[in-house]
Amino acid sequence: MFWSAALVAADSTPRPSSLDEAQKTANDAAGWLEANWSVWISNGLRIVLILTIAIVLRSLVRRGITKLIARMNRTAQAVDNALGGILVNAERRRQRSEAIGSVLRSVASFLIMGTAALTVLSVLKINLAPLLASAGVAGVAIGFGARNLVTDFLSGVFMILEDQYGVGDEIDAGVATGTVVEVGLRVTKLRGANGAIWYVRNGEVKRIGNLSQGWAMAEVDVTLRYDEDLDRARQVIGEVGEEMSKTAPWDEKLWEPVEVMGLDSVSLDSVVVRVQAKAAPGEAAAVARELRWRIKRALDAAGIRMGPPPAAADAAADAADPTAVVAPPSVLANPTSPQSQATAPIPSGATLGK
Repeated sequence: MFWSAALVAADSTPRPSSLDEAQKTANDAAGWLEANWSVWISNGLRIVLILTIAIVLRSLVRRGITKLIARMNRTAQAVDNALGGILVNAERRRQRSEAIGSVLRSVASFLIMGTAALTVLSVLKINLAPLLASAGVAGVAIGFGARNLVTDFLSGVFMILEDQYGVGDEIDAGVATGTVVEVGLRVTKLRGANGAIWYVRNGEVKRIGNLSQGWAMAEVDVTLRYDEDLDRARQVIGEVGEEMSKTAPWDEKLWEPVEVMGLDSVSLDSVVVRVQAKAAPGEAAAVARELRWRIKRALDAAGIRMGPPPAAADAAADAADPTAVVAPPSVLANPTSPQSQATAPIPSGATLGK
């Protein structure tokens, strides 16, 4: 009974399609392929053409940027050779060119490949509105999350394009002061006076004081006694500056003759003469030290005394030691007087009598 019911159920199930139905299905599929294959081939060829044009254009643009940067380097190198390396710095020029080239190549690649990707999606009939909206929301979220990084990057880009400072420059960045060792899009590396390396984020720099651009001013203050011949001192200092400007390597570091500006201050016991010299960028400290050395030797050779008189120096020393006992002038004039003997120092080991 059970087997008979099963056979009846098996006979009632639908049988596989016949040969005519299979042929009809194949004909429908062939007709659909025949109707759409031209569209597929056309879209495929358009996508391949778009990608090929994008890759070729990207390669040409990147190569053009590289050649432009190389030409800038060659031009600057020619100026370097002509001026003896005074106005430009090879390492600074190289790093600045590499940074600018990297930024330009990245921007060009992003624009070209991004445009090609959007064009391919439009060829595939994909609605770009939701994708662009999602990209905008993601960009805003990333911008809020990495705003410090974006600030550092943009500040570095504008700093490099404007050439605010470069490798070898001595700068005051507010948060740190030193010589620029490396310039990046996010971080600038400085070496301080004590040898410490400072990593300064470009976004944190609010103002820059560059001591190595254009020219530097070396200033020297010469303290003379109040009774010295100032005209003679001016002549000696002028001769020192003229001799220094003709001696290597100071003839390249001094851009203008040494000038005696005049008296910077006058006091009861001394006068201060201000001497200035316009020097090459970054050479002001070295020029000032050498100028002090030469001025000191020349004034000593000419018999011109520097500094306050000895009496003023003794008075300054006494003022610095409040415990010192100073005898009156009458006592100092007569050392045999009782007051002089009373103020005389007691020898070590001596005893006081009645």
